[in-house]
Amino acid sequence: MFANSSRSLLRTSIFHRCKSTLVVAEHNNEALNPVTLNTIAAAKKIGGDVTVLVAGTKCGPASEAVAKVEGVAKVLVAENDAFKGFTPESLTPLVLAAQNQFKFTHILAGATAFGKNVLPRVASKLDVSPISEIIDVKSEDTFVRTIYAGNAVLTLRSKDPVKVITVRGTNFAPAAATGGSGAVEPAPTGDYAQSLTEFVSQELTKSDRPELTSAKVIISGGRGLKSGDNFKLLYDLADKFGAAVGASRAAVDAGYVPNDLQIGQTGKIVAPDLYVAVGISGAIQHLAGMKDSKTIVAINKDPEAPIFQVADIGLVADLFKAVPELTGKL
Repeated sequence: MFANSSRSLLRTSIFHRCKSTLVVAEHNNEALNPVTLNTIAAAKKIGGDVTVLVAGTKCGPASEAVAKVEGVAKVLVAENDAFKGFTPESLTPLVLAAQNQFKFTHILAGATAFGKNVLPRVASKLDVSPISEIIDVKSEDTFVRTIYAGNAVLTLRSKDPVKVITVRGTNFAPAAATGGSGAVEPAPTGDYAQSLTEFVSQELTKSDRPELTSAKVIISGGRGLKSGDNFKLLYDLADKFGAAVGASRAAVDAGYVPNDLQIGQTGKIVAPDLYVAVGISGAIQHLAGMKDSKTIVAINKDPEAPIFQVADIGLVADLFKAVPELTGKL
């Protein structure tokens, strides 16, 4: 009986010792996307060594920043013109090459357009089921995610030898950006150029306002604003808070604002300290993208609007009177 128990303990200790995670960093060559720090935090919660893969062109500054993140043991750096534009067709074989060499038990990326492009391809090549948008880690093989637009929470256990996971960054406090001393070394070399896609160019929206996904305060508008011109009411209020401005899908579909402001199940997932919903009815798809906000304020003239069910503070009023009055008092 003692011998059997000893063998069991030995197997358990070996498993824990071999546990290791690869985090695919999201960056612009110069700086990390904040979601990378949240993803590293999730990797640390899984346990074992954390390795971060930084791929790009002239991405030295980003790799140096990753090496300083607390909890990162190793940084794999891949600089190649093939990674210009961070296309998933070129990044996937790089991730697979790193996996073949180091045999990670987990591969993680943020649940952003970047992560959702790359990791399903990696999972397919590894013949495992991807686990999307986890919100918690219970153990090395058990994770929590939401389903049905956030109306239900699912705890799942994966039996796959390699867990390929996207992480909802808003549910994990970011890892400390300093205090680490990860070893930097080259990623596996190879010919990662491919002819399936070609990166031509990108046009980025420039704004003095904070990014939606990292903003502490968000002022968000819906179809109740009636036109894009009326969003100026929200911009004026946001200026008082130093806040970001978002929108519901209804406002985006109506053409009031561009789709990069969309918050919800098919838009961006946010969890600011303060979320002010103006003229938003509160469709389930929108609630899925903002219900984790610490404090939710709703302004709507319809007292039966679903948004009031999740709001901490609700104001039943005409937004065209309430918002300018609120702005004037700040």
